Amino acid sequence: MTGVPHILDNPAYAALNGPHARFAERVGRVVRYQLDVSPWLGMPEEPGPQDWADLAALVGPDTEVPLPATGVTLPEGWTLVERMAGVQFVDAGLVAAHDAEAVRLGPADVPEMLDLVARTRPGPFLPRTVELGTYLGIRRGGALVAMAGERLRPPGWTEISAVCTDPGHQGQGLAARLVRAVAAGVRDRGEIPFLHTSARNTHAIRVYEHMGFRLRRTTDFGAARTPSAVGR
Repeated sequence: MTGVPHILDNPAYAALNGPHARFAERVGRVVRYQLDVSPWLGMPEEPGPQDWADLAALVGPDTEVPLPATGVTLPEGWTLVERMAGVQFVDAGLVAAHDAEAVRLGPADVPEMLDLVARTRPGPFLPRTVELGTYLGIRRGGALVAMAGERLRPPGWTEISAVCTDPGHQGQGLAARLVRAVAAGVRDRGEIPFLHTSARNTHAIRVYEHMGFRLRRTTDFGAARTPSAVGR
């Protein structure tokens, strides 16, 4: 690898060794979020044989794990389960603004948040994901119909994630309002918003570009299965 890697090239690794260290489980240089917090894990930029052995030891044999978005090559004995093209966007002129209708969501709201995620599928959201940062929602008739929040926090940056709207309330700009409100809180801390989405989600990409996000890089998201026998 040439040049100095950007911190957003390996955001989970930076977050778990920085602001999110309290959520980390680790073996050697390999780190992952606690299993009820997030599926993200982090490895060094150029993992060696010991790093792969440590990851296998951390998760166990014959176990599916998400791959860090670093373009890694699997060692012998590992099986690629899934690979998906993704994109990473960074704030490049977003008009961020706090929203009077947006309410702070917390542990008591998790059942509703999980239900909304199950119906809209914005990406992984687990029972304790809400602990990673600020999550905001908009309610209609008392029901949670849209939300967005903070996930990965590499130093100096915060990822906006779990952006979703109930199908019956789409087309009203609720998600965009919540993204701007979450971004306003991120900027209040002196950090920069960024986000990920699928490269196939062309509608979301157009919306994010219109809002003021800029494509920083393309990446791969995937999953692999550890060898059936783990040795250290």
